[in-house]
Amino acid sequence: MVDNRYATALVIGSVLSLLATVYLSVAVGTQQWFQYSSKHGDKTGNGTSPRERFMADDWEEKNFSDLLLQRNGTLGLWWRCIQLPSESLWYREPDDPPAVNESDARAQPADCARQSGCPDPKMETFCVPFTLPQQFRAIPKTPGNGEPEEDLLRTYLWRCQFLLPLVSLALVFLSALVGFCACLCRSFTPTLGVGVLHFLAGLCSLGAVCCFRTSVHLLGPGADGSVGWSFYLALISFPLQIMAGALFLWAARSHRKSYTRIAAYRIA
Repeated sequence: MVDNRYATALVIGSVLSLLATVYLSVAVGTQQWFQYSSKHGDKTGNGTSPRERFMADDWEEKNFSDLLLQRNGTLGLWWRCIQLPSESLWYREPDDPPAVNESDARAQPADCARQSGCPDPKMETFCVPFTLPQQFRAIPKTPGNGEPEEDLLRTYLWRCQFLLPLVSLALVFLSALVGFCACLCRSFTPTLGVGVLHFLAGLCSLGAVCCFRTSVHLLGPGADGSVGWSFYLALISFPLQIMAGALFLWAARSHRKSYTRIAAYRIA
């Protein structure tokens, strides 16, 4: 029979674990981990529009990092987003390729490119997901120079920042499976394992947050920006998982000591 104190600790720990799982899952699936707020214009034109460079197939970190540093945008674990003018008939970016036919040229006046007398274009958020091969691609120290040397620190920070949250969620799912089996077997002993798994999951969540923050700092130390609400959701999941693990461990150890004392008393 389980004492009411231990049952209450198990219920509170389960609620905390559920909240941490929801917060971390939402954080992983959203792109508001870091928000760039640069006021500098895009000076990296090379004959292609920013939209085309941002979603280029020959993906390199520099292809999107330059745009993120020079435009308002957001960066997540699986998404990258920038603010671009909506595709209107009259507005054209200064570095966009010229119009092909005369009708397009008439629809895009030359004096309507962020100059006085023309209204500002409506901005929209353009997001592109990271593919799995891109997540595992090595990050070079100096891209664009043939076969540059791999930057091991940034490469493994980039990989850990999206792998650790998945590991954390997997550990929580495994702990839930162990707890369900413990309920079926009517045993309190596996609760120790549930607590340990939650501690490991909390450390993985903290590691993911630290890796992302360090990776963003190395990506553009001089960039103006701030962490977003997705980052804070992942950060909040860490103490929730640690508290849930502590409650599970306390309930299991205290119940085991009480059971041992009761058994010794009955024998005596």
